[in-house]
Amino acid sequence: MNDIVIQTEQLTKRFGTFTAVDHLSFEVRKGEIFGFLGANGAGKTTAMRMLCGLSKPTSGKGMVAGFDVALQSEQVKKNIGYMSQKFSLYEDLKVWENIRLFAGIYGMKDKEIAYKTELLLERLEFSEERNTLVRRLPLGWKQKLAFSVSIFHEPKIVFLDEPTGGVDPATRRQFWELIYQAADRGITIFVTTHYMDEAEYCNRVSIMVDGRIDALDTPYNLKKQFGADNMDGVFQQLARKAIRKAD
Repeated sequence: MNDIVIQTEQLTKRFGTFTAVDHLSFEVRKGEIFGFLGANGAGKTTAMRMLCGLSKPTSGKGMVAGFDVALQSEQVKKNIGYMSQKFSLYEDLKVWENIRLFAGIYGMKDKEIAYKTELLLERLEFSEERNTLVRRLPLGWKQKLAFSVSIFHEPKIVFLDEPTGGVDPATRRQFWELIYQAADRGITIFVTTHYMDEAEYCNRVSIMVDGRIDALDTPYNLKKQFGADNMDGVFQQLARKAIRKAD
């Protein structure tokens, strides 16, 4: 059980009479790239908010990085990273200022921040852009920087909410190289995406329909199970069953 970093048992979220997330039970292992898919209205965002400690479940249990999402939400937040499609960096701060700001928020010490900032800038080949305002960076560069900042403090888990939205295919491939490097270091990647080719890059994929997980397995096994040539074929078969249309 030591390598289980996310565990849910009958995790449920209701808003009045509406059940947004309906008794989710699954586990995610250390260093795994776990795809969390579902059409709009499936309940992905609500489920992710609970796992990040931002929303309390109505019932059931969720453990993230060894902490209870309902009772220890602040501890959960300290042990995770998060990146959204809407882009989480400050556009009017320089590249190095963004890194320092978020590292400080995550509680890192000044000396460690300074040392690791130089390593990060060098690894991303951003050294010449250290004083560039983030708003002046190309979108693909922003996304790579945002991801790198989200794991700067070496969290146990990073939640990526449609992180590659709007970027070109070549940049998406580069972004996924960063994801694989993080997973190789033992960071668990929990990612939502609308790009079905990206689902193929995940170790395992879950697909939500109307608040429930309707399928969970490796991409290979899911394609075999549903008789599909690719993950888009699997997704379309499940999404057609959906009744809800808004998230």
